[in-house]
Amino acid sequence: MPRPVRLTKTTLAQATAALSARDVRLARVIEAVGPCTMIARREGTHFAHLARAIVYQQLSGKAAGTIHGRVCDALGGSLVANAVAQADDVTLRSAGLSQGKLRALRDLSERVLDGRLDLEAIESEPDHTIIEGLVQVRGIGPWTAQMFLMFRLARPDVLPVLDLGVRKGAQRMHRLRSLPDEARLEKLARPWQPWRSVASWYCWRVLDLEAEGKWPP
Repeated sequence: MPRPVRLTKTTLAQATAALSARDVRLARVIEAVGPCTMIARREGTHFAHLARAIVYQQLSGKAAGTIHGRVCDALGGSLVANAVAQADDVTLRSAGLSQGKLRALRDLSERVLDGRLDLEAIESEPDHTIIEGLVQVRGIGPWTAQMFLMFRLARPDVLPVLDLGVRKGAQRMHRLRSLPDEARLEKLARPWQPWRSVASWYCWRVLDLEAEGKWPP
């Protein structure tokens, strides 16, 4: 099986050129924003990245960062599956984890350790297989799985249809009266294949332009 395409400086340039040629509305956004700087976070392990995503859910960046740091300290400096499995509940709860997030981290570590979730092989798996595996983990839904694909594995063709920022950006771009639902967004995004991750990034940037008073142009 061929290795999946990843977003790199070269493929990002290919993506923006292709998207500009296929969608005149998106082309205006690309011209206003400039080159895509969507670079995946490759430091650390896949487990640590997913564990961090669980800790950060529904918290402000500062509060989440504080709790994440405390959890790492409690586990000896880093988030690894064995350390999570061996730590007692009191230690992890004292670091600031809610009961729900504690259960989610436990479930993640158990699935990795018993092989139900093979993070060693995940780089070569297709997007849909990765999502199917990740959403089995307590606390990880489709959006978190899609963000993992985009910002950890650098997959080029992910469309987070439930992401409010992507929906708002598409609405502004196409001057729609209401937010597009899942079906409408998927239809609007057909010309963006196989670069829907990059197009989604530009949808987010539309809101930045709007905040700066630069959109509509």
